[in-house]
Amino acid sequence: MSAAQIVLDVIIAIVLYQVVKKIILVRTIKHYTPVELFDKLKNDRDIVLLDVRTKNERDAQFIKGSIHIPLLQLKAREGELEKFKEQEIVCYCRTGNRSLNAAAKLKKHGFNAANLKGGLVQWNIAGLR
Repeated sequence: MSAAQIVLDVIIAIVLYQVVKKIILVRTIKHYTPVELFDKLKNDRDIVLLDVRTKNERDAQFIKGSIHIPLLQLKAREGELEKFKEQEIVCYCRTGNRSLNAAAKLKKHGFNAANLKGGLVQWNIAGLR
């Protein structure tokens, strides 16, 4: 086996390890349906809603009581969430993809993070306010 092949094998192994690690992390994240989250918000004051969409999306609509940190700013602004470290942070976006990414990042840093399954699209379909 050549040195180039060994290097390539190591790179492939590292990439696969990172992918598997992310899959495992994502599978540990709680996913709330809009109705489940709505009911939980009525009964549990320790939940923090985190909107990870852009400012323009936020300006158009948001869930009342949520805080806003766009996904692309999450790493730089993570310190703003430290005061919520003991609470469950439920991330949301338009469809649930960016928020899942945000929840995975937060969970990796020790936060109790969850995701709104289907995002605001499903929230609106469910007719929740």
